[in-house]
Amino acid sequence: MKVGVISDIHGNLVALEAALADMPPVDRLVCAGDVVGYNPWHAECTAAIRGEGDHGLSDEAAAMLPDGEVPTVMGNHDRAVAFDQAYGFNDMAAAAVDHARETCSDDQLEWLGELPEQRVVCDGRMRIVHGHPDDPDHYTYPEEYGPDMLGDEDVLVTGHTHVQGHEFFDEGLVMNPGAVGQPRDGDPRAAYSLVDFDSREIEARRVEYDVDRVVDAVRDADLPLRIGTRLRSGQ
Repeated sequence: MKVGVISDIHGNLVALEAALADMPPVDRLVCAGDVVGYNPWHAECTAAIRGEGDHGLSDEAAAMLPDGEVPTVMGNHDRAVAFDQAYGFNDMAAAAVDHARETCSDDQLEWLGELPEQRVVCDGRMRIVHGHPDDPDHYTYPEEYGPDMLGDEDVLVTGHTHVQGHEFFDEGLVMNPGAVGQPRDGDPRAAYSLVDFDSREIEARRVEYDVDRVVDAVRDADLPLRIGTRLRSGQ
């Protein structure tokens, strides 16, 4: 079984399209949260992950989506948008929450608010969280990975840090596929990963996309321009 793993799309439809178009055939696709936030395509990215038709992706990218929704957990930006709770967010993030609430449908907001904090998929072999199994908002960087994070699953998927990384232990694999829509590990390319259960291998992948198109869309949406320009440095 080969699983495509994505996280932290953050409303960046251009990066999501590039990642999906680059992805080889997989048996499953999963997402570790934060479908929305920051970049201006909140509704379109939510539509893609929910399995709605009106997402704006190319046919090549859309072909990688499953029938129905992609198994997803709730990220902190998903929660903030769903419940209009941007407390503690910086000005960029807070502005994006307002924009997402204005552009997502009521049905999409309800879906975001009903996402679970954890999911177990692939016949119990993979657990998906956003931050940490004990705290969905905890930033768990690769250097903090440990076997104590694993339960009965073979693979624990985290997100939230926007930093791609993984570590194998006797107990299993702890990984972060990196951020599709807003990398923060110094590499501006969209990030995702592939997990092969049969060969017990992981492939961390990066793909270039049109960052300038995102910057223009951020400007057109009257969002803080730094949301777009920071994408050029992967910070």
